Amino acid sequence: MIKEGELVYVWNPKKGDSFLFKVTPGASLGTHFGQIKHDELMQHEFGDGVWTPKGEVYYVLRPTLGDYTRRIKRQTQIIFPKDAGFIIQHLNIFPGCTYVECGTGSGSLCCTVAHFVGENGRVCTYDKRPEFSSLAKKNAEKWGVADRIEFNVGELADGFKERGADAVYIDVPDPWNYIDKAYEALASGSHLGILVPTANQISQTLEVLERSNFVDIQVCELMLRYYKTDPRRIRPQDVMIGHTGYLIFAVKTQPLPEPPVIEKTPAEEENDQENEEEREE
Repeated sequence: MIKEGELVYVWNPKKGDSFLFKVTPGASLGTHFGQIKHDELMQHEFGDGVWTPKGEVYYVLRPTLGDYTRRIKRQTQIIFPKDAGFIIQHLNIFPGCTYVECGTGSGSLCCTVAHFVGENGRVCTYDKRPEFSSLAKKNAEKWGVADRIEFNVGELADGFKERGADAVYIDVPDPWNYIDKAYEALASGSHLGILVPTANQISQTLEVLERSNFVDIQVCELMLRYYKTDPRRIRPQDVMIGHTGYLIFAVKTQPLPEPPVIEKTPAEEENDQENEEEREE
């Protein structure tokens, strides 16, 4: 049976509307088709359908992480699931890793990463706005991952206190000014991710990355389009999530030593001289 305090996702097949909430004894949910009482939900299993007083059914489903992050309380733009999954892979997030980010915002990405780093992982997130950090913590508590996240309030100019991190992510208006801070926090060979909303921000970021011992630099933008699921009328949805941001990825390396001096044989030197003479002619 569904228990008190569990997050549930209810979905109506007629209008396609849905709700995500925590089950609370004595509470009720208002819908287009009447009230759904939480006490009644606690008499059901996930996957059951429940009838409203107006004779419409809502299915009671387990919420996905994507369902949750799209609906978190927010005071800022959030990282959408279409970008979050790509970021997870390209930063090589794994169970037990240490992930550092600047730009906590409402906490959608740090909650997502905390979900995947597992109980032995560590998420260290920074934001200069205490109200954002507080909201993100509440959102993380609701999903049940707050114990994996360290919330820090401060200016990124002060840098990160972490060293040897497995991944760093920056979501601020001027990331190029803090690439050195990311370099200090990252383990060598590990990945940096950056999100910027406008194309002109990309150029300055790339220029600094190229001279800061980052390699394998990539820039991309993800588009996502859903389709109507009526088998007699397959076509794209009328509304889609368009541009959300440009993603930049790079890998930290160590400064290159001076190239070795290569001793040439007399025959090689003679051949080089002949080639030089041919070019002059």
